[in-house]
Amino acid sequence: MGLPLIVAFAEAGDHVVAIDIDERKVAAIEAGRSYIEDVPSERLQALRDSIEASTHFAPLARTDAVLICVPTPLTPNREPDLGALVAAGKALGSVIQRGQLVVLESTTYPGTTREQLVPLLEHRGLTVGDGLNVAFSPERVDPGRTDYTMRNTPKVVGGITPECTERAVELYQRVCDNVIAVSTPEVAEMTKLLENIFRSVNIALVNELAMLSDRMGIDIWEVVDAASTKPYGFMRFEPGPGMGGHCLPVDPFYLTWRAREFHMATEFIELAGKVNQQMPYHCVERIERALNDGAKPVKGSQILILGASYKGGVGDIRESPSLRIMEVLKDRGGIVNYHDPYVPALPQLGLESVPLETAVDEADAIVLVTAHPGIDYAALAERSALFIDLRGITRGVRLQNLVRL
Repeated sequence: MGLPLIVAFAEAGDHVVAIDIDERKVAAIEAGRSYIEDVPSERLQALRDSIEASTHFAPLARTDAVLICVPTPLTPNREPDLGALVAAGKALGSVIQRGQLVVLESTTYPGTTREQLVPLLEHRGLTVGDGLNVAFSPERVDPGRTDYTMRNTPKVVGGITPECTERAVELYQRVCDNVIAVSTPEVAEMTKLLENIFRSVNIALVNELAMLSDRMGIDIWEVVDAASTKPYGFMRFEPGPGMGGHCLPVDPFYLTWRAREFHMATEFIELAGKVNQQMPYHCVERIERALNDGAKPVKGSQILILGASYKGGVGDIRESPSLRIMEVLKDRGGIVNYHDPYVPALPQLGLESVPLETAVDEADAIVLVTAHPGIDYAALAERSALFIDLRGITRGVRLQNLVRL
């Protein structure tokens, strides 16, 4: 979230102060070296004179606006973890100056900006409406996507007061073509959750139908293709091994947790989360059955996983279903290797990405979990002893050794 904003505002002619507690990221920015796929290093290098990177919060006292883009993950019990947000708010509160604008971009539950962030900033004689402006604006960046960028994706903004909203709109109009003002931060916070819960629920629906179709002997990909021919009343969602990334697997739980404070159980949302969390285990069972059909057990079989990140074209492994699939296969005795040009190593699993050419020939089964660009998966399927496609990339290919989700 942070680096694309840094680059966007620097390219708009602003001087940008980039703060991070991770010294490696600060060093990378100072060297003009990008650490995310969406920002080429050449683009960052061209802006080095406009960017000031630091691990200290003091330079923020010289800025007109501060955007907070910190992680908001879940605890092991699937509850919101606002530790990074609270720490950032406290540190910012110690240096904040009259007239500054503070915008929270981190995804969270409705009420966070007003109830959690504002009290951390309102002191030293500053209050919202009297020297302090605070707003919420959810990030909408889709990593790896080039058709919709920060510039042409509408930006939603909601301030604590109308003046806060106006200040935030003026800020984002420098880097976004279309800024949508809403009445409150809570509306903006709920907007982001609705967007991602909409996707989560529909992905869960098609994943559940994929599991049912598997038992019924129906090709779910053919079903989705056929349903997608309807020109109205249907939006295409595809089944897969589960959801990953920093948003879809996390955001719904922020709302379900918040809903309990209002004595309501969001059963529909929670059920969708349960279905999507179950998909990696269903995929392992599909792999087991495919091996079994070839008279091979999981235990002792060489299994090559294609793709460790949660999405093609990026190296982000947060909540990636591929990791859970590898863990379960290893627990069941499989000899697991993986290939991912974007993820060189997985220390938590004790694995490093293996060369594709040699690994294909040695594998008893190849499992496509995440499809990266630039790889001919149909050709790999032809070469493999057993190819299991969990992404539907090989639709239309007919091979005896090919199995799809």
